[in-house]
Amino acid sequence: MTQTSESAVVVEPSTRGRKPRRTRVHRAWFVAAVTFVTIIGAAAFRSVPGLFIDPLHDEFGWSRGTIGAAVSVNLALYGLTAPFAAALMDRYGIRRVVAVALTVIALGSGLTVWMTAAWQLMLCWGLLVGLGSGSMALAFAATVTNRWFTERRGLVTGVLTAAAASGQLIFLPVLSWIVATHDWRPAAVTVALAALAVVPFVWLLLHDHPADVGQKPYGAEEFVPKPAPVPGAARRALTVLSSAVRTGPFWLLAGSFAICGASTNGLVQTHFVPASHDHGMPITTAASLLAVIGVFDVVGTIASGWFTDRYDSRRLLAVYYALRGVSLLFLPMLLAPGVHPPMVFFIVFYGLDWVATVPPTLALCREHYGDDSPIVFGWVLASHQVGAAVVAFAGGVARDAFGSYDVVWYASGALCAAAALMALVIRRRSVTAGPGRV
Repeated sequence: MTQTSESAVVVEPSTRGRKPRRTRVHRAWFVAAVTFVTIIGAAAFRSVPGLFIDPLHDEFGWSRGTIGAAVSVNLALYGLTAPFAAALMDRYGIRRVVAVALTVIALGSGLTVWMTAAWQLMLCWGLLVGLGSGSMALAFAATVTNRWFTERRGLVTGVLTAAAASGQLIFLPVLSWIVATHDWRPAAVTVALAALAVVPFVWLLLHDHPADVGQKPYGAEEFVPKPAPVPGAARRALTVLSSAVRTGPFWLLAGSFAICGASTNGLVQTHFVPASHDHGMPITTAASLLAVIGVFDVVGTIASGWFTDRYDSRRLLAVYYALRGVSLLFLPMLLAPGVHPPMVFFIVFYGLDWVATVPPTLALCREHYGDDSPIVFGWVLASHQVGAAVVAFAGGVARDAFGSYDVVWYASGALCAAAALMALVIRRRSVTAGPGRV
């Protein structure tokens, strides 16, 4: 009895009348940080296609349409792989899927240094890098956010989305300098090494679920058990798709996000550097401007995440698309041999809008599709990349046919206006369910 009462005296002061100690940073933030670094490392390959178009054209004589076709395969697979990757993460865990994806990216990029034919570019850069990058797509960020966060989801989505832009900011100036001074092959090797360098961080530090470390998701009131592995990843991805296509919001989100991809990855990321070079601007200068877009993309995307936690996602999307369309309509008049103030204004303005569409799009997926939202968002992202693939190819063909990219800039601006209207048509859904549907 004495021992028991003495124990009570010792224990009670530490538990009664005091608030729980919260000096520790929640593990979710460490997982988000590792995810951020992982996406930055994988973003190296996203910086390369626009830098390689002219060197590959000059060395091998391949048309810009042929090179654009390889880029379009990459972009399409990037999107089409995403929903299956999200389902694979439910089956095998985030860590395994991402580690394998980074290795495949490194393999595909490394093998390009020995290619001599266009089909090899399709295989290495189109197929291998496309499949690997698809598993590292925004569905990865959506899965991490859904599992580890109940609060601050919009903000975290914005930060993780901005990671790709941060990678672009880091790698574009470096890779453009390597291409300009040493050729494109050392740049391809640099991409492969960057992807491999991230693998140890993923394997050692990226936990699959809060339950793995005995914690609740950030902001959750109750402990969430780790769900059992979900078999049949491909079947589940297709089942979720078959259910989603019966709803109107899916088509509106997929259609508007396809235009988003067409006007960013497919157009500006792929063709801005060669289009600027057509007007006499050095490749390194054009690549630096694209990197500056990445600076403001970080700011814009994080801000968009903050706005998404507070305002109507549909209206945010309408504003983002409308402003992007206006900026693209002015771009053909701004291209010149040097950098002048109107071009700087475009870079800042467009950069703030680059992927600001992601947090509200993902929020609308959560609102309408709940626990299936990462896979639904994977399919919406697939439409994003299909749109990007179409314009990556069409832009190269237009350049070969008309001698300039002007018609593609104008068409993309008009499409952005249509995307703004599509966003406004999406109906709100009254949700009283748990955090997975908010």
